[in-house]
Amino acid sequence: MTYLIAEVGQAHDGSLGMLHAYIDAMAKTGVDAIKFQTHIAEAESSLHEPFRVKFSRQDKTRYAYWERMSFSQEQWNDIGAHCKEVGLDFISSPFSNEAVDVLEKAGVQQYKIGSGEVTNFLLLEKIAQTQKPVIVSSGMSSWDELKESLRFLKSRGVDYSVLQCTTKYPTQPQDWGLNMIQEFKAYFKVNTGYSDHSGSITSAISAMSLDADILEFHVVFHKEMFGPDVSSSLNLEEVRQIVKARNELNIALENPVDKSDHSQFESLKTIFEKSLAVNKDLEKGHILRFEDLEAKKPKNFGIEAGKFQSVIGKKLKITKKQWDFLKEEDLEA
Repeated sequence: MTYLIAEVGQAHDGSLGMLHAYIDAMAKTGVDAIKFQTHIAEAESSLHEPFRVKFSRQDKTRYAYWERMSFSQEQWNDIGAHCKEVGLDFISSPFSNEAVDVLEKAGVQQYKIGSGEVTNFLLLEKIAQTQKPVIVSSGMSSWDELKESLRFLKSRGVDYSVLQCTTKYPTQPQDWGLNMIQEFKAYFKVNTGYSDHSGSITSAISAMSLDADILEFHVVFHKEMFGPDVSSSLNLEEVRQIVKARNELNIALENPVDKSDHSQFESLKTIFEKSLAVNKDLEKGHILRFEDLEAKKPKNFGIEAGKFQSVIGKKLKITKKQWDFLKEEDLEA
């Protein structure tokens, strides 16, 4: 069954109260895990960092934005405890070695490597030392870069998985790259999945139908909210739809249909299948043609409709009225 991760990311907009509201809301949807981003401005950024998208009127610099998005150690500890209380796995993406230390103290259960950090081997080494499971997002990485990073994690005994991801917000259908789910699975022989930035449930459900082991998607309370990832996020109702789709897909896949056995449909077949009849008055001795025949419900009131070829060219032993069923005893041998 696909493991569902709801990413809050920056949707809390620096509000601790809003972040905790997301934890409670996501727990009610039925997802398996909730994911955050752990930012420590002075450890990961500088005043030289540009905005990816100039979305904020209140933050003069990207550095100022990261400062506003950060929480204290005590606050992260409480975030981890809250996730545990409501039964959600606690996952976060650290963007500095210092952030890893914070998350370790907060009891993070898994790490997510954002696509911009795939080649940051300093951070990978720090995370590998924790020996906790790692989910790697392939977003901006080439095949060679991804292979090198995963070899690095494997050499350190890390349990890792990899997600197809396209670093475009929102991601358009031509850029989803759903084919990579199976390509990664075949090449790396690990759990693979999809990190969605489309803002639509279509790609998420499609990924699950293509055997994604993991599905991650951004969430937001409302699509008119403030933030850089809102257009790429799903609202609560859409999250519930994905959970419902995941559960129904799982039931379907656990119950394969055997088309060689249709015994359960015998009574329905009697109702829906048909018997041969004549479509006009026909005299005794008439030689039957295709144009004389019709198929009428129910089955077993005449010759089966599927055997119509066997009666063509046969001579009627008796007169038949329009719409009479055609039986074997009506025909000369």
